[in-house]
Amino acid sequence: MGKELDIWQIGNTGLRSPARVWEGLRIFADSPFNGDLRGANEARFQELLIEKGLVKPTGTAKDTSSYARKWRYIFGRFGLTFPKVNKKDGQQDELGILDEVTPFGYTFLKADSDASRQECFLRSLSVEQYPTADKSGLFSPLRWILAIMLELERQTGSSELTRIEFCLWGQTTDPTDEVKEVVAKILDLRERRMRATAKRRFDSAEISARAQAYSKQKNNFTDYGDMNMRYLRIGGVLHRKGRGLEIASSKHVLAEQLAKLTMSHEPILETYRVLCHGAPLPIDNRASAMQVLRGVEKQLKDNELSYDLSKYDLSQVSEINMACQALEQELQEHDEMAYAQKQPEQWQEISEYMRLLTKGGGKSVNHEDENEGIEVPREEAASYLEWTLWRALLAMGHLENPPSMVRHFRLDADFFPVSTAGGGQGDLYSDYADYSLLTEVTLSTSSRQEAMEGEPVRRHLWDEIQKNRERGRQTDTYGLFIANKVNNNTAETFRHGVWYDNEGSKERLDIVPMDLADFREFFMMLFEEGITDKPTVLKNLLTSSEAQRDSMDAPEWCRYISRIATGKE
Repeated sequence: MGKELDIWQIGNTGLRSPARVWEGLRIFADSPFNGDLRGANEARFQELLIEKGLVKPTGTAKDTSSYARKWRYIFGRFGLTFPKVNKKDGQQDELGILDEVTPFGYTFLKADSDASRQECFLRSLSVEQYPTADKSGLFSPLRWILAIMLELERQTGSSELTRIEFCLWGQTTDPTDEVKEVVAKILDLRERRMRATAKRRFDSAEISARAQAYSKQKNNFTDYGDMNMRYLRIGGVLHRKGRGLEIASSKHVLAEQLAKLTMSHEPILETYRVLCHGAPLPIDNRASAMQVLRGVEKQLKDNELSYDLSKYDLSQVSEINMACQALEQELQEHDEMAYAQKQPEQWQEISEYMRLLTKGGGKSVNHEDENEGIEVPREEAASYLEWTLWRALLAMGHLENPPSMVRHFRLDADFFPVSTAGGGQGDLYSDYADYSLLTEVTLSTSSRQEAMEGEPVRRHLWDEIQKNRERGRQTDTYGLFIANKVNNNTAETFRHGVWYDNEGSKERLDIVPMDLADFREFFMMLFEEGITDKPTVLKNLLTSSEAQRDSMDAPEWCRYISRIATGKE
């Protein structure tokens, strides 16, 4: 393996979360740029993405269309729009109108569940469309990585591939390499790393050594590695294992069927045709689909979960796959409950996420071992803020509504956030024995904060109060507004806390604004002092704050809330 290295790229680092592709394609399909996304329309589509909240520009880039090109690249790479056909490979009209949504793209848009979208991604990932390093053929990175992981499992009993192993020996190899040689290199790396006392220094030295045969930036090993693993996971066959990967136990049979050691020599135009009309999967065959279904059934049985397949005609492939998706959803709901039960013991990690969010994002890694650590991608900080506060509420316990009903944002299969809660609804709703709580969060800090949050937060709380009354829930309903920095104008709006309904009836709302740093201190205190009934202590904080709002102006009230939250009052 002394050849010059290349690192394959499934997606691009400008679109970190592939789970948001569906949202972006929906916007694109309904726009005037469908089939016309070149030239000046690149900047116009980027403006549309910004308007819809899918892109948050940093303001530092001079290029006003770079994000649009990155989205266009992903649409084409996954066969959701017709990619460009180079002249040496054929004519564009032999494939379809450049940048127009494909038949497969419309199938993807009709996918109405996470499981069905996952299957669409898997079809795209299975296509052999990436050139090998020596350009001698085409391969699928997913199929190749599965082959490596299955060989690892055969030799060690586990399919786990750590982050550093993937970065150095996963994404830098392809079917022109011998899989057993690649696995031997991985196991050698693993053994030497296990003996190393300073893991971060060891990893850095290994990357530097491997980079001797790589002509581009050294940090591509980890930057591309993190991106590639995110895109590989979106197909559902692979899950997170620490900061690395493992084969999902419910998809092991499918992983075995997809793994491939060889490359394809099909003309790229024919490959694109398959990609744009929906690539076949083993589960399109009844026998293979039944094998996968039985694997998912085993997972439910192992977890002592009941299920009913009587409404499905298992003689039909489509019905088998529908049944499989339904069972996977049941398994995911069970796993979410198990995830929720683990949150109290993870309170320190939750507080560390809060600390990163007070800085707008970033990484917190173990100084000894970079494979261990957490990260808040800066461009996804808004969704991570909702997710972190959701985890905080789960950790505090005593909830009377299930974890999935507390949140309104989407999760991926590993329980990381995909997006923020949709418009028209609050962020987090939690019911306790003697009160209900609406938690709203924002990263905004300027005077625009009041314009963006003042009306929606009051409306959402009023809506929740009405719902509680309609369902006969005779408890108080409070609002908790958490921002990196609460603006005084926002605090003034919530201090008055007035809402009028359509008939002119007036309601006084209880909304307490709080800086994230202060809530973090309060949250940590609940655990450090071993408080059992944490929601009651939170309620006392809310009622104490509300009791003083009419006797103080906004800045004084905010300082008072801060003192209570941090134990200084």
